[in-house]
Amino acid sequence: MALIQPSSPSTERSRLLEPEQETDVSSQSESLDDNLLTEDSSYSAFPKADKQLIVFLIATAGFFSPFTAVVYFPALKSIATSLGVSLELMNVTVTMYLVVQGIVPSVFGELSENIGRRPIYLTVFLVYIIASVGLGIQNSYGMLLALRMLQSAGSSGTIALAYGVIADIAPPHERGGYVGIAHIGFNSANSIGPVIGGLLTSRVGWRSIFWFLAIFSGSVFIMLLVLFPETSRKLVGNGSIQATGINKSFIDRFRQKNKSTSSKVMSKPRMKFPNLLPCLQLIFRKDTAIVMFSNAIFYMKYSCIQASLAPLLQDRYGLSILEVGFCYLAFGSATAIASYGVGMITDYDYRKTARAHHLRIDRVRGDDLSKFPIEKARLRTVWLYIFVSATAALGYGWALEYRTHLAVPLAMQFLTGLAVTGIFNVCSTLVVDLHSNQAVTASASVSITRCAAAAVGVSVLQLLFDAVGPGWTFTIIAGLCYGTVPVLWLEREKGWQWRLER
Repeated sequence: MALIQPSSPSTERSRLLEPEQETDVSSQSESLDDNLLTEDSSYSAFPKADKQLIVFLIATAGFFSPFTAVVYFPALKSIATSLGVSLELMNVTVTMYLVVQGIVPSVFGELSENIGRRPIYLTVFLVYIIASVGLGIQNSYGMLLALRMLQSAGSSGTIALAYGVIADIAPPHERGGYVGIAHIGFNSANSIGPVIGGLLTSRVGWRSIFWFLAIFSGSVFIMLLVLFPETSRKLVGNGSIQATGINKSFIDRFRQKNKSTSSKVMSKPRMKFPNLLPCLQLIFRKDTAIVMFSNAIFYMKYSCIQASLAPLLQDRYGLSILEVGFCYLAFGSATAIASYGVGMITDYDYRKTARAHHLRIDRVRGDDLSKFPIEKARLRTVWLYIFVSATAALGYGWALEYRTHLAVPLAMQFLTGLAVTGIFNVCSTLVVDLHSNQAVTASASVSITRCAAAAVGVSVLQLLFDAVGPGWTFTIIAGLCYGTVPVLWLEREKGWQWRLER
């Protein structure tokens, strides 16, 4: 059946709503990559087993960004005592970590589009290893701050790169599921990190945290060097073009037969100086801005809960460093459990929306989202996630205010962990869908907004606790979360029209 070319959002919708018509939404030109695709090629030439390996590798690499942040929390007091500085100064290291985490992905995102995903992954892990070794041997607050910022630069790009890789290998109808699997790696760090940090600090000393990170990241660097293939669609198309040089993995070099069925060889990447302007421009596009800033509010809430848990539990419940580390399991286990389930729900919402609009999903080439109401699909169940997450944050604050049984704030942590995972999955997947031809740049824009919001939230958190207490502090934060409902509803209703008007 011939493709329908929408002349306007209103005429497009009228066509979609005819019950007897099933519209083909296959993508005949997935942005600027068609010159790399043969006429009969699929969206991705990577076999399913290779896709699963790739997602496992990017999930493991992305694990380091949140893990490096939370493994540090149980050791804050110990490091402050050892270096002879205040907790306020230690909170500055947390804030600067978040600032760098927001800025750096925009630089690496632009580079990965030009020279490939693989060289950037290898580079950021080398930076990370060097910073971790330096942190293990430094003896001053100034070096701690500088090397934590360098460590953040090494780890923070891995999540934005992961979304770019998923956009490279997964068509829209599969994208939510792959994002969910990747989030298992990202989110499991929230439960494992504080436990490891607490164990190492209490048994060996805080320096052992950084030596552990150096060894762990070194092993992952070797895995990436040997196994991770180039996926950038600008360089290898749908994966059928042979990579060369550093872009070619060691395992592909030793395979008897390259998985590529094409005789084409990747052209030499052109190095360009990173331009941050496209990243900033995406932030201020109205259809994208709503999603990014809503996501940022919930990331700020998440960061405030994580940063406040250790000092509040030590102060109000008298827990030890190790006991506090185990308390992070409530939130972390919830996010890890929810990640895969939420990914399945996101893909189900996509199929449900397609059926409701009488659209046929192209499972081979992928769908042309200019003919698909992707905003309605991705935001279909977000309202439940918002209500649960915001209400649980409210309960968390007041449970700590009144020093209820420890099980209550931990239960609230678990609930907010379950729900906020859904919000992160929905918003991140939607941003990639809206800009699939520059997915890493779009993900870097997400990093800028969410880390800026988190940095502001964490920097004023202690001031709010001192002024109004944790109860009213998290009431304010919950109010901001509830406030995302009307703006996301506007995105759901108007987003498709705004997208077609670009």
